[in-house]
Amino acid sequence: MRPVLRTALASAALLIAGGAAFSAATDGFRAFTSETARRVRARERPVEIPAVTLETQSGTLIRLDDFRGTWLVVDFIYTRCPSYCLALGGEFAQLQDLLARPIEEGKVRFLSISFDPAHDTPRQLAAYQQRFLDHGAGWLAARPVTPEGLARLERTFGVTVIASPLGGYVHNAAIQIVDPRGRLVEILDMGDPQAVAQNLRRRLGR
Repeated sequence: MRPVLRTALASAALLIAGGAAFSAATDGFRAFTSETARRVRARERPVEIPAVTLETQSGTLIRLDDFRGTWLVVDFIYTRCPSYCLALGGEFAQLQDLLARPIEEGKVRFLSISFDPAHDTPRQLAAYQQRFLDHGAGWLAARPVTPEGLARLERTFGVTVIASPLGGYVHNAAIQIVDPRGRLVEILDMGDPQAVAQNLRRRLGR
């Protein structure tokens, strides 16, 4: 085989292999970042969330499968956060008003999960909610009781948390929807509580 032909065939093979790998990593070229990819996966291949045990702001122990039968809106926070988590707390407070009726009917619940459980005691979690004038309607704040439980949640929800050298954490932020079967089915942008409320009303047939 001529050297030029061998080189051409080798190059073609590399292009094919590289293209296949890129396609797999980006869900068939539809997702060009890991954040977009996890949202595509949630919509098209819902995964069951693990039955991790959490301690709430009142000190009560709950399991994630306790929410089966309701739509669950989840975010991940840490109470010392000066940016994203403040915005998420404000949005959950707005969603309490926007979805007051389905909350009252027991069809929708909200859950803020701390990825800083060593610091975020029940008292800290309660203070976080009170900062946003939580009126006690359908919103819990909680922390995983074991490191293994936290790791499982981060894997399932695709949460990235990196300790910052200056203190605190760098992390992604979104609002995640879990269906009544306990599956992660949607990941939505923060910053638009009206869109989150509309998404849930559509799922509830309203």
